[in-house]
Amino acid sequence: MTALLLGVAARLIGYAKTSIGGLASISIAIFASVMPARESTAAILLLLIVGDVGAVWHYRSHADLGLLRRLIPVVLPGLVLGSLFLAVVDDAVLRRSIGVLLLAMAALQLVLRWRSPDPDAVGTSRTAAVGTGLGAGFATMTANAAGAVMTLYLVAQGVEKRRFLGTAAVFFFGVNLCKVPFSAGLGLFSSTTLVRTALLAPVVVLGAWAGLHTARRLSQARFDQAVLAATVISALALVLR
Repeated sequence: MTALLLGVAARLIGYAKTSIGGLASISIAIFASVMPARESTAAILLLLIVGDVGAVWHYRSHADLGLLRRLIPVVLPGLVLGSLFLAVVDDAVLRRSIGVLLLAMAALQLVLRWRSPDPDAVGTSRTAAVGTGLGAGFATMTANAAGAVMTLYLVAQGVEKRRFLGTAAVFFFGVNLCKVPFSAGLGLFSSTTLVRTALLAPVVVLGAWAGLHTARRLSQARFDQAVLAATVISALALVLR
């Protein structure tokens, strides 16, 4: 059953990277539920990088460099804070922190959208950009959960589907590569984790292929609804477990 769940999670990672980004949060929830939470962060990080490669290859031309320039400078402090937090908490606290963090980011971005219905106003908010960058750095280091933070930020701005996927692809590929030395320094890459990654990597690729076909068929409205719903459901699953 554990192997089956991990296989489903790996397929969802690939699928999320090329279509509905919020679904990656469900994979995070699955990994944190069937493995020690600390170990799960390293295992899923390597699979996320596999998915990132495919997403960058297909969507790189649609990336919004202006958005990336606003977010990237504040991600590194978030990574440092997340690394410190990861070093001192136990699995139970970490698992629930993942869920609470996702719900908090969802609430924050929905409030920002409600207070500023004009997508362009939200997009140019310095506070929103700084909060998203710090939150993404912290969330990705502690739980590989920056996908939910970035998803909510981009949806709140009304970012078009392909621009969304291209921006997220480039952002997460860079962020996930930066996380590797932090995770290695915490001793999270065991031989078991590396073997598991090698076995699950082809499943991620299959998921990415399926996601490409789905993304072409989804309307913008359905796309926005799907990524938001996936983020909230996965967060609740972790908090209530």
